[in-house]
Amino acid sequence: MDVCVLIKRRLEELGLEQKDLAAAAGVTDSYISQLLTRKKLPPAPDRTDIYVKFGKFLKLPSGKLSELAEHERTEELKKKLSDPPEPLFGEVRKLVLRKCAPDREKEIRSIFEKQPFGELERLVTQKLLDVVKKVAKEELESESWLKLVANLNGRSYEEMRVIVLEFLDTDVFNVSAENCIAFLDPLIDSWTIDLANFGMEIVLNRRLAPGYLKRLEFVEKEPDEVFEEEAGLRAFLRNPSLSSDATDRELGFLKKLRFSGSRPTALYYYRELQNLRDPLNFRESSPAPVHIYGHAITARKQTQPRAGERELQPQTESRGRKSPKKSKSKAAR
Repeated sequence: MDVCVLIKRRLEELGLEQKDLAAAAGVTDSYISQLLTRKKLPPAPDRTDIYVKFGKFLKLPSGKLSELAEHERTEELKKKLSDPPEPLFGEVRKLVLRKCAPDREKEIRSIFEKQPFGELERLVTQKLLDVVKKVAKEELESESWLKLVANLNGRSYEEMRVIVLEFLDTDVFNVSAENCIAFLDPLIDSWTIDLANFGMEIVLNRRLAPGYLKRLEFVEKEPDEVFEEEAGLRAFLRNPSLSSDATDRELGFLKKLRFSGSRPTALYYYRELQNLRDPLNFRESSPAPVHIYGHAITARKQTQPRAGERELQPQTESRGRKSPKKSKSKAAR
């Protein structure tokens, strides 16, 4: 069974039509029709919210449609990998070069034209797609953002949602001219690349992307060391009375602790957790102090005098009151 068969069967069992499913998912009737006639491959589960909407509307077990879609896409990918890559559409290459910084455009163009779809062209296009797709995915649930992009493209809100879903599912090997017109063109202002280290700088449209400047670099990193989890940590995690209120960030810190010699117990990890939460264990470093673990210290605490200041303050005031008396006694003499 695949996505198409399961959806058709559930629509029939529930006495519903394709247009009902389209309305529930916020997409066009045409998109559902193409999906159910296998003219479109089911979108990648990690790039879309459509399977959650489908599942709720069709009353299916959570994750069922995503599982089937992942299997279909894996099989389709195996077929694609057996074929040599095809060159980009001419419109796509033109757009990529048009957005390149003027001082690099001539050099980049000459490299692109040496091969129909060379390594540099694939790298640049994929990075541009990755950045724009990240913006599109973050804004997928924003009706105002979708309407703004729809207006720029002369589309309806439902049509734009379909285009976003299809765009999130694209990659460098099947990017279309429509993807460029709808997203790459309006979202990307310019890009440049350092051919010495292949670091890229991408400037996005401020109206459509909050973080408008993106820098992508290749960084050499040492492989992560693999450590066996401490028995004391496992015991700590299994005991709800010790660890039930620990946050992901706190647990991440505890898991990174390393020891030699004696091994820590569950009680050690509990005490370490309390140490993390105690503001007295960390120094204040700014007018709005935050200790190194990240818990904010309240503003009220800032305004209170420190212990030493409280001790000195009354003495200073009392001295101020005594001094006039001494001057009066001298005057009497």
